[in-house]
Amino acid sequence: MNKNNNEKPFSLKGKGAAVGIVICFVAVIVMVGAYTFNNYEKKMDAQLAKAEEETDELTKEKSEATTTNDIVLPEAEGNTSTENDTEDSENSTQDDAAADTNTAGSAAEVYFDANSLLTWPASGAVLINYSMDQTVYFSTLEQYKYNPALVIGGEVGEVIGASAAGIVSNIEQTAQTGITVTLDMGNGYSAVYGQLKEVPLEIGDYVAAGETVGYMSEPTKYYSVEGPNLYFELLKDGNPVNPMDFMES
Repeated sequence: MNKNNNEKPFSLKGKGAAVGIVICFVAVIVMVGAYTFNNYEKKMDAQLAKAEEETDELTKEKSEATTTNDIVLPEAEGNTSTENDTEDSENSTQDDAAADTNTAGSAAEVYFDANSLLTWPASGAVLINYSMDQTVYFSTLEQYKYNPALVIGGEVGEVIGASAAGIVSNIEQTAQTGITVTLDMGNGYSAVYGQLKEVPLEIGDYVAAGETVGYMSEPTKYYSVEGPNLYFELLKDGNPVNPMDFMES
């Protein structure tokens, strides 16, 4: 009995020591783990901070590059546009100067007055004379009317030349005279050429005496009986005057 009692305390003491060792070992492991974890967190934080810093630098560089491009490129385009505008302006000025010179030269050559003469614009005879003081008979219409122009016969397709120099002031098409061209001859005088086709002119063109105004066309329904003809009217300040008073003999 005494022997058993002496052994029991010794056994409890040994177990307590073992438990203490285990606890110490676990504590050491926990401390080492905590230290290692803290170091790991610090390293991760450092790496994340460095990555964020690098990202910020890249973003800043990209932003600066973009801003630089945004500033430089429009300036380059603006300069190009300015140069082009300057060239266009110079070309336009040169063209305007040339146009003014041509117009001035043409205007100087356009002159007609009471003593000027007209050449015959068509090859045929006069079918209906100018008459504003009494009426004349129109065969197609079968009636008497005043006639403010000469109706001159000819052949379809023949060239109609300008009776005097002038500048084209109007080109129109009417039921009575078909395609009709008006030339401003200066000093209020204008010549009207009707019953034309294939007119090679535009408004503003200068036409020298004898130069083609157009070609004789088929007659309109107002002159079907008279046949192919040129409607030739002379105006002074918008009023008809007798072309025969100016025709060369």
